Amino acid sequence: MLKASRRNFFAHKGRLSLSLIAVVLSVAFVTGTLMFTSTITKTFDRLFATTASDVAVTPKTDKDELHSAQEQTVPASVLDTVRTLPGVQAVYGDVSTQRLAVVGPDNKAISNSTGGPTIGGNWYDTPHPAVNLTSGRPPTGPGDVVVDADTAKKKHLALGSQLRIVTSTQAGSFPVTVSGIATFRTTNPGATLFFFDTATAQTKLLGRPDVFTGVNLDAKPGTADDTLKAEAAAKLGAGYEVKTRAQQEADGRNSVGFIGFMKYVMLGFAGLSLLVGAFLIVNTFQMLVAQRTRELGLLRALGASRRQVNRSVRFEALLLGVIGSTLGIAAGAGLAYGLIALMNKAGLNLDASDLAVTVPSVVAGYAVGVLVTLLAAWIPARRAGRITPMAALSEVGMPGDRRSSRIRSLIGLAVSAAGAAALVGGAAAGATGSGGSLLGLGVLVTLIGAILVGPLLAAGVIRVLGAWLPAVFGSVGKMAQRNALRNPRRTGATAAALMIGLSLVSGMAVVGSSLVTSATSEMDKTVGADYIVTANGGLEITPEALAKARATPGLAHVTENRFLNATVTGPAGGSGKLVFSASSPTMVQDFDARTTAGSLSDVFTKGGIALPAAEAKSRNLTVGSVATVDFHGGTAPAHLPVLAIMRDDTVFNHGDGYVSLDTLGKSVPAAAQPAVDLVFAKADKGKQDQAYQALKDGLAPFPQLTVKSQTDYKKLIQDQVGGVLNLVYGLLGLAIVVAILGVVNTLALSVVERTREIGLIRAIGMGRRKTRRMIRLEAVVIALFGATLGVGLGLAWGVAAQKVLSGIGISTLAIPVGTIAAVFAGAAVVGLLAALAPAFRASRMNVLRAIAADG
Repeated sequence: MLKASRRNFFAHKGRLSLSLIAVVLSVAFVTGTLMFTSTITKTFDRLFATTASDVAVTPKTDKDELHSAQEQTVPASVLDTVRTLPGVQAVYGDVSTQRLAVVGPDNKAISNSTGGPTIGGNWYDTPHPAVNLTSGRPPTGPGDVVVDADTAKKKHLALGSQLRIVTSTQAGSFPVTVSGIATFRTTNPGATLFFFDTATAQTKLLGRPDVFTGVNLDAKPGTADDTLKAEAAAKLGAGYEVKTRAQQEADGRNSVGFIGFMKYVMLGFAGLSLLVGAFLIVNTFQMLVAQRTRELGLLRALGASRRQVNRSVRFEALLLGVIGSTLGIAAGAGLAYGLIALMNKAGLNLDASDLAVTVPSVVAGYAVGVLVTLLAAWIPARRAGRITPMAALSEVGMPGDRRSSRIRSLIGLAVSAAGAAALVGGAAAGATGSGGSLLGLGVLVTLIGAILVGPLLAAGVIRVLGAWLPAVFGSVGKMAQRNALRNPRRTGATAAALMIGLSLVSGMAVVGSSLVTSATSEMDKTVGADYIVTANGGLEITPEALAKARATPGLAHVTENRFLNATVTGPAGGSGKLVFSASSPTMVQDFDARTTAGSLSDVFTKGGIALPAAEAKSRNLTVGSVATVDFHGGTAPAHLPVLAIMRDDTVFNHGDGYVSLDTLGKSVPAAAQPAVDLVFAKADKGKQDQAYQALKDGLAPFPQLTVKSQTDYKKLIQDQVGGVLNLVYGLLGLAIVVAILGVVNTLALSVVERTREIGLIRAIGMGRRKTRRMIRLEAVVIALFGATLGVGLGLAWGVAAQKVLSGIGISTLAIPVGTIAAVFAGAAVVGLLAALAPAFRASRMNVLRAIAADG
């Protein structure tokens, strides 16, 4: 039996080829993801290992500070303090800040295209530098700067290039000349680096000559890092964070946590592809078992037991899984190499020679490919084992089909009903913990239910979808419709593979469209400002820039906005942290935040606070209550009346409290107040266009600032949501490709199964063109059936998700009709393309040989 199984596998390798491709693609996605993320992790680990000092001293992080007006620093005297420690070999003062913008010779800001940080630091000799100087000389004065080689290449900078540095300190902006170019020792993590001499970095980037952002210590030979850390911590006392090399490396790995997130997201989509591929494999083996009914019956008649027949089918699946996994692992390495090349173009320089083909990735590839294939072939193998010699020799269909179909349909209906109930429950619960949990449960359960009930729905839905075929294409259309209905289980499985990808596309489209519509609608209702000015790259809107904005001709007023944390306590003792928006009185003209009680304008005229409804309720506060507010950086807690309660269903400033700058100034000294993060501006009536251009021109010397009109801001929201959706659609593309292979596979095997039938209809007069058309129309109907199921599920998920998210501002349901129409049109095109090869093969059959073939 083993020998027969092996020969049969290679005899039918053409029929298994598409299943093999599905396994290869899915395994390649899994192993490619693991190899790619392992390579990135390995690269960053090496970067952190080569740049970390034995011990590092940094200022203790203030987690309550949202955006300080000053960089957190340590005094330069710390160097002298730790230099006397017995375990210290060398001490280095380090400056590193992202609070700068760099303007190139073309008067445009220099930044990383991937959104990586722009970092300014001091150049000093150390045994573990991130970069090595490869041309020019180090910076020696306030007019020199060293730039990293990657930035120099991309921005066409050379020795002698003139740049302008913009800072948030009193230094403002100052000119520099590129004196040197440095190359990363390991890899560029996506940052843009500029190095100054230490005095310039301190005075101009940090604003003080006697401070550093950190101090690095190298231990004497024989001194353990933990020992030196203990010595430094004891000497310095509280107020500092002291970390060993291992802790610094761990912090570095945590700072690139996006790698882990990216890995699991990609593996999730790879899992979808595997699920879709499983349907293809199930269909393939079911059709092959059905076609080999006589052969399997003969084997039973010759003495093969049920277990042996079952085992022979599983052995064929094992061969398919092993071969597919082997090819998939090789393809995965190619995919990882391609992703590395893509990342290099995006600005993250990875060395392809570091490609990590790890044992876990290879084991995972084989485990996934082989297990999924074996599980997918389990049901067909069991059904093959139930074939009796007499049933096979008399060409009776396989036993138990009708009974098992009825049981499956009943289970599918029950599961679908349970899933629908979970979706309804989630929608009713809204933005609560149970709402999100019920939504996730409902999505999973309804997907399983739709898969189970697919064959039952096939009969009714395909009759409706194909009702136009006989009227348009006559007998050919009628035969195509009946062929699609011939085997509901096979049609349901084929459509289900396509349904999975399209349901996620439709659901995400509904959520994305609802988010954009809700945000733009709320902007129209609540934002009265004509322009919004924001700071990029960790910078702030400096007093100089704010003065420029206020001096812009054509502006009626300018509103500054700062964000800070505070602890709010109610009279009954309920307490908790809250983010406050501290603004000018004109805020009420620029932002019409909706209230459930009180008036927001009172906050800026009577000296109180406004709280979100949920936060006020948790502290038993109402309008008129007096809350104790301890602002971050304040000299003492303030007792302030609650003058307004804000609605919770907002998109902008969701969950934030409000306070006036005057009220804040009574509790928090000016030096301790946060930086200006946001500026609203309102134009004089009839001068919107002139004021907009004047504001952009006035702030042009500040490349860290972005000026947007309401129209610009709406487009930004649309572009951001569209970018996320396009990424999701791209990741779903593999699952949809595998589903298309499933349609091709089903049609191809169906043509083989119906060889005699096709020969007979050709013999009685059907031409080759009509034969091809019949196969194509059958494929279109099956694809449209899958699209109908997918869109139906996706709409249900999207509507339920919008209801769950309505409590956080996504209050408007928007159905993207264009996207839904595109899904159906795309499904029809997919059906046509999938049918090209099977239709051509059917039309080229030799009529006499087809009639004489085994049924």
